[in-house]
Amino acid sequence: MSCGAAELRITFSPGRVQLVQEEEVVPGGPRVLVTGATGLLGRAVCAEFLSIGWSVIGTGYRRARPRLLRCDLTDEDAVRGLLHEYQPDVIVHCAAERRPDVVERYTEAAVNLNVHATSMLAKEAAVCGALLIYISTDYVFDGRNPPYGEDDSPNPLNVYGRSKLEGERETLRHCPGAVVLRVPVLFGEVESVMESAVTSLWVKVEASESCTLDHCQQRFPTDARDVATVCRKLAERARQDPSIKGIFHFSGKEQMTKYEMAVAIAQAFNLPSNHLIPLTEQPVAAAPRPVNAQLNCSRLELQNLGVEPRPFTVAITDCLWPFTPDKRWRQTVFH
Repeated sequence: MSCGAAELRITFSPGRVQLVQEEEVVPGGPRVLVTGATGLLGRAVCAEFLSIGWSVIGTGYRRARPRLLRCDLTDEDAVRGLLHEYQPDVIVHCAAERRPDVVERYTEAAVNLNVHATSMLAKEAAVCGALLIYISTDYVFDGRNPPYGEDDSPNPLNVYGRSKLEGERETLRHCPGAVVLRVPVLFGEVESVMESAVTSLWVKVEASESCTLDHCQQRFPTDARDVATVCRKLAERARQDPSIKGIFHFSGKEQMTKYEMAVAIAQAFNLPSNHLIPLTEQPVAAAPRPVNAQLNCSRLELQNLGVEPRPFTVAITDCLWPFTPDKRWRQTVFH
């Protein structure tokens, strides 16, 4: 990602903050810092802000790559130094451990990133005067009484949901002008189909043997590119209007189980789906999930900050076609 200030040269001690690859950078518009820029949503957010001429810098850690900063967000000195050096106008905090079963197994590391790193980032954002947009989740709700508005009481069922809820509270406690954006399960342009719980269904759609898929938990799959557009609209408006703060919801509108998503994917690519078997009992997993945590997105819409979500079939086809065999893709398109 292009950096937004030619003088930016991060020189902290190794392992804290470093440019993976230095290259000539040019001044641009307002500066946005995107954490978790190697991830599904982070990449989409970077692309969205670049498309409108903002200066963008992204951070990563284990998956950092050229033109990104490698930064350990759990290192307070590194975070403070990064913000002091780059002086962003906006921070979009996408970095998180968002796999519920992983959070159950590696709770300390996940809480370190989801809560403690978020708390530090919020403190430093407040000091440097940057607008902080914190990405949260529909899993802060228990799924027993949907749809959920921003003012409804959270009651997370798993450690992941609790860690993100605590991240919300830390964000708003240390940085009262921040924005919290809750979103459901995301998909988008992936580097591997396993990068998203939605695109990973492709493996079962392509399989020849029978396989079961959850047909109990109601999900609202949402394109990361739509979320990125909402982040951009929030950032533009909030920089002009200080009343734009607090909690917002954004979600796709189509209610689907994993089984229904897989069938829709199969139909989109003209593939058989009779080997997909709906499982109508809650699957056994390390982390319990809410049955239906549908988000009410009216606050975003009332502020004219909403986005009409891409239809699932159109969006998922756009994301998965690179993973189709060439012959099959031509048949899908032209026949």
